[in-house]
Amino acid sequence: MRKTVLALAGAALAMLAGAPAAATGEEMDCDKACLEGIAAQYRTAYLAHDRTRAPFADHVRYTENNIEMPFPDGTWDTVTEDVGPALILSDPVTAQVAIFTPIRQRLIEGHLAVRLKVEGRRITEVEHIISTARNLSSPPTPIAPHTEYQLDPLMDQVVPQRDRVGRGALAAHAHGYFDTLQRNNGEIRGTCFKPEAIRRENGMLFSDIKGGFESGRYLFNNRVRRDIILVDEERQVALARGFIDHKGVLDTYTLTDGSPARSIFQEPQSWGLLEAFKVNDGCISSVVATFYQAPYYTQSPWSPRP
Repeated sequence: MRKTVLALAGAALAMLAGAPAAATGEEMDCDKACLEGIAAQYRTAYLAHDRTRAPFADHVRYTENNIEMPFPDGTWDTVTEDVGPALILSDPVTAQVAIFTPIRQRLIEGHLAVRLKVEGRRITEVEHIISTARNLSSPPTPIAPHTEYQLDPLMDQVVPQRDRVGRGALAAHAHGYFDTLQRNNGEIRGTCFKPEAIRRENGMLFSDIKGGFESGRYLFNNRVRRDIILVDEERQVALARGFIDHKGVLDTYTLTDGSPARSIFQEPQSWGLLEAFKVNDGCISSVVATFYQAPYYTQSPWSPRP
């Protein structure tokens, strides 16, 4: 399996062409410490509803749940608490930093994922994915109350240099995960999972990723559109933007153990997401995702048109 993943790394590098361009010399002067410092300033400014508390460019391109709008707007006007602890990921090669954290809008609990682009040490792009019980709607889907939220410390751990794989291999694991999720029939495609690997979706814990995939439970996922947009080489994490499309045509089906199942998706629907994948010892060891319910076949304004 490790050889298979490495063989896919070259293809994954080519697929990274749709991701943000590598940083210029001016942008590269903002290293990991710089980027993560800017992320901390962003959290402060966001909570205070005050853009002067972070280094924003004069013009900022801003989206929330894949809707482009003037900056600031959306939850910038309504956030009342950044609950934390936050997961911070940074990529000096593309001059980007990402944040995953629980937030509150007065009485409304939610889970927020953010991607920031930094140019000349100023924030030029802000991409939010915000999930609450309201914008998940039905069918029933994973979202955890803040009392159950925990940040997996493995996601934040720096991997020793000798144990790291390259950017292309990290991207290949993320693509393998999505290829396994798409038309899931029990086959693990292009990646592998540590036995103890966990996933948190909107804060909710799933403790058996491999078993879930091997059961064929997610056969109702017709298509997973994705871009690998950030690679944190020190933490060995790849971040993806994407959509999971459900055509709604599948009704009943059979799991790999022979058990009957019925799709919860009875009409066309999509999930929009930002999702991060941690790799240790050549396999995925932890996953963090924030996603919301989107109109079927929603397109991201950040991604190339299909």
